[in-house]
Amino acid sequence: MAIHNCEGESVTIENKAVYMDNSATTPVRKEVVEAMLPYMTENFGNPSSIYEIGKTSKHAIDRARKKAADALGAEENEIYFTSGGTESDNWAIKGIAFANQNKGKHIITSSIEHHAVLHTCAWLEGQGFEVTYLPVDKYGMVSPDELRKAIRDDTILISIMFANNEIGTIQPVKEIGKIAKENQIYFHTDAVQAIGHVPIDVKKLNIDLLSLSGHKFEGPKGCGVLYIRKGVKIESLLHGGAQERKRRAGTENVPGIVGLGKAIELATAEIEESNRTLLKLRERLIKELLKIPKTHLNGHPTQRLANNVNVTFEYIEGESLLLLLNAKGIFASTGSACNSTSLEPSHVLTACGVPHEIIHGSLRLSLGRMNTSEDVDRVLEVVPEIVQKLRNMSPLTPKEYRTL
Repeated sequence: MAIHNCEGESVTIENKAVYMDNSATTPVRKEVVEAMLPYMTENFGNPSSIYEIGKTSKHAIDRARKKAADALGAEENEIYFTSGGTESDNWAIKGIAFANQNKGKHIITSSIEHHAVLHTCAWLEGQGFEVTYLPVDKYGMVSPDELRKAIRDDTILISIMFANNEIGTIQPVKEIGKIAKENQIYFHTDAVQAIGHVPIDVKKLNIDLLSLSGHKFEGPKGCGVLYIRKGVKIESLLHGGAQERKRRAGTENVPGIVGLGKAIELATAEIEESNRTLLKLRERLIKELLKIPKTHLNGHPTQRLANNVNVTFEYIEGESLLLLLNAKGIFASTGSACNSTSLEPSHVLTACGVPHEIIHGSLRLSLGRMNTSEDVDRVLEVVPEIVQKLRNMSPLTPKEYRTL
């Protein structure tokens, strides 16, 4: 892996660089780049134009739409291209809220959602809507029983993520969808982390709206999808032109859409094979990391994404751990990349009941198709050494966990 700094200069990294932050973003797959390139050069036409190079772009979007629909078990006219997961989440929640406020102004979500959902719900509270934030258990799992209890006569939307971006816990989406359908409430799920890891059929799961983002499964950044089931009453988010069947105005990002279509086609076709490989790497990482004293696994032990490892080391700071790992050429995170500049403790781990005094010592390793057993070897060689070094420096570390 070639590494460059912000000035574009090559950076020397000790040993081979190991990238394990695929939940933050993934490298764009070679086949995806090759599919996109023609639409950056000779096939540059505006899809709204009636001449030939415009029609070429329009046909490319149509093909990508079909690939996205096939991947989700949806119809082509239920797929709307967006700029990514954040826009899709905003559109789904705000669009349903304002289109259905005559029926009620109550929304149900969970306490561990991505901030694209939580901040949108908080904004709606300022507009007169009411939001119930469901608690989770120690594994980060939403209780269907708690969901049932939270439903009111004026509930118009349930928004529960498919799988958590920090701890990898997979929610009981099928049961949530069933509850929503029984109560005639729209169900939206943020599936940004689940695509390419979990098979999804929106019809069988009773999902009315689903958000996804291309760069999480080896597609390009800046392109996502909002699935909107036919018949759902929703407001448009952007107004202007007639793009996306007059629901999402703006000239389409043709290269990005083509890339997303190719990426989701490949990722969903390879789920079974990919998960077999990732599970072996994940389980070895978890098993060996938990051998470090005073280390805890975050998230559900089995109902979790095949590529997610999240552990907490007592007596250390996660930021210091990341900096020392970076110096060794290992790239990981302490939680959500979208919130990496915040000094606040993880809202996900807080909701799971992780004690405040150890919550900052978390490490998320998220695997991808490019990772190998040699990468795991390297991580398991370096992490214990760094953890011990930081513990030796910390005044909070008891004597029995120090080395001279």
